[in-house]
Amino acid sequence: MVRKIADRDFAQANVDRQGDRRRSEAGRHGRGSRMLIATDLDGTLVPNDTVALPPFTASVLRRLDTAGVPVVFVTARPLRWMDAFWPHVGNHGIAIVSNGAITYDAHERRIVSLVGIGSDVGLEVCDAITGALPGARFAIECTDGIRLDPEYVEPYPAPGAPRGPLEKIWTDPAVKLLVRHPDVDADLLHDQIAAIVGDAATVTWSVSGLVEISAAGITKASALQSLCESLDVRSDDVIAFGDMPNDIPMIMWAGTSYAVANAHESVQMVAQHGAPSCADEGVAQVLDRLLKTTVPLTGE
Repeated sequence: MVRKIADRDFAQANVDRQGDRRRSEAGRHGRGSRMLIATDLDGTLVPNDTVALPPFTASVLRRLDTAGVPVVFVTARPLRWMDAFWPHVGNHGIAIVSNGAITYDAHERRIVSLVGIGSDVGLEVCDAITGALPGARFAIECTDGIRLDPEYVEPYPAPGAPRGPLEKIWTDPAVKLLVRHPDVDADLLHDQIAAIVGDAATVTWSVSGLVEISAAGITKASALQSLCESLDVRSDDVIAFGDMPNDIPMIMWAGTSYAVANAHESVQMVAQHGAPSCADEGVAQVLDRLLKTTVPLTGE
């Protein structure tokens, strides 16, 4: 049976138990232990397609930053959709975008690491998908923006985006390959494409009817793990928040994990804890309570 998450569950049990667990581990972690927060954006920290942080959420992030606790945005969004969030990144300066393909320094406005899909592998993947699902439509997300095949319908404005045959426009590594199909049920499309692609690439989704493909082995978790290793942060000290299937690798890798109440049932099943919904600023509610209970152990 799928575990349902109710806002009232948050009020006492989940976060209080988490605070008790963290305090009980204070001796093992020690004063030098570092907590890190990893959170998805759309549907988790902020409502889908938003361009601003709610005031309470923004204030909680500032307090965590002041306490020395990094909050890392780990999102499917491309770089071109991140401008409104760079001021909230904090002193550490790092964000993970495009489902883990890019780690970005928001302070210096530079790419720290990028793992993309080359045209050789990417075109083979597209041929395999088209062979099994004629009528599939493709776009590629590159560091300079989106590029579209002649039939791909992009629901968001992309003025000036190159459009043409994939073999002509795929001149740089793609941080994401996007697939839509007008005649395949959205609930079935992901599973069908995952079966076609196999281990040639990583297949996931965060929006119904849109399949997102990354280079083989690239997930939010893989990028987060690399970042944490560079910061000397253990997975046990990472608290992750998510809402959609593309968050599952990160949710399962982190030592502590939360699904917001509006999360997809697959995320609810694997997360350790529930948080109030995104609409109620549930992540900020959890973090506010953590600031009052757990952070003094690591922030002094």
